[in-house]
This record gives sequence, structure tokens and C-alpha cells, in this order.
Amino acid sequence: MNKRHWLGGLGLAALLALVGCGQDKPAFRGVDITGATYAQGWELADQNGQVRTLKDFAGKAVVVFFGYTQCPDVCPTSMQELAEVKRLLGKDGERLQGVFITVDPERDTAELLQSYMANFDPSFVALRASTPEQLDKVTKDFKIYFKKVEGKTPTSYTMDHSAGSYTFDAQGRVRLYNRYGSGAPALAEDLKILLK
Repeated sequence: MNKRHWLGGLGLAALLALVGCGQDKPAFRGVDITGATYAQGWELADQNGQVRTLKDFAGKAVVVFFGYTQCPDVCPTSMQELAEVKRLLGKDGERLQGVFITVDPERDTAELLQSYMANFDPSFVALRASTPEQLDKVTKDFKIYFKKVEGKTPTSYTMDHSAGSYTFDAQGRVRLYNRYGSGAPALAEDLKILLK
């Protein structure tokens, strides 16, 4: 490489560094998906039969997790972590809305969802689709994979499903994808940034 090319490359690197300095982008722990055209919302009934949309939680940061009540590990762990996040936020915890969307509405009745959510936080809501088409629509919009895995009996099946969650800011914009296992402290730090 001759000296002119090396200096030109150095100049380009310096220019890119300066351009990067001008952007005041938060350092999130989760995957920043600000501006995504998917995961834009829902219209589903909650555990009390009330139809809910993202707009119902305006002014709050909303964390959405897809799962099912018979899930042995990932779902209760994720919901327990979300309850811990609310605690870690202190007074700002009241500005956090946990939303659980079941991928197993066949078994997850409104009554079952009521008792399931009571295990974690009384302010969290659980949503369920009333038709397979409604479930397909919301899972496709959120890019959620789920599949029924047959068990030994017709009712002992399990559900394979995506294990991450989505975080919306207080203005209702999707901002983060949180990988399963990231931990409550990391999500709490991200929410502190979003709730400023």
C-alpha cells in the first residue's frame, strides 16, 4: 500500500469517527431496533376480557413477552425477571407495563391467565387471541416463532417459541429486542434510559 492510499484511508477513518461523534445514540444493553417497521402493536383481549392495544399504555415503557402458562422454565423466569426490573426501577417502576401474550390460547383461558399473572405482578396484563388467525397476525407482526410439539396425550403438548421480549418507549415506539437470559439489571438500565 502506498503512502497516499494509507493517508487517504486514515482521513476516511477520521471523518467517520467525527460523524459518529455527532450522533448521541444511547448505549443500550438490548438490541436497538429503533425505527423497525415490525412489532407495531396489537388488538387482543386481556385476562379480564377487555380489548387492549398499545395505546392503552401511553406514557409507560412497555415490555412484551410471548409465551404460555404451561412453559416449564423460560416463561416464568422471564416474567419473574420483569417483576424484578419493576422493583429495580424504584419509583419509575410504576411507569413500566409488562405484557404477556400467550402462544397457546387453546389451553390458556382468561381464568388461567388471571392466576398466572398474579404470580408475578398485579399490574401486568396477559393477552390472548380469540382465533388462530388473530394469533398468526400478531406473531407474524412481532416475528415470533411458535410451534406445537405433541406430547404423550392430547393435552400434554408443549410449545416451542421465541424467547426474547420487545420494549416500547413511553411514546409507543418499539425500541429494543431483549434476548432471553440478559438479566433484570441490563433491562432495568435500558428502561432507565428510555424513561428519562
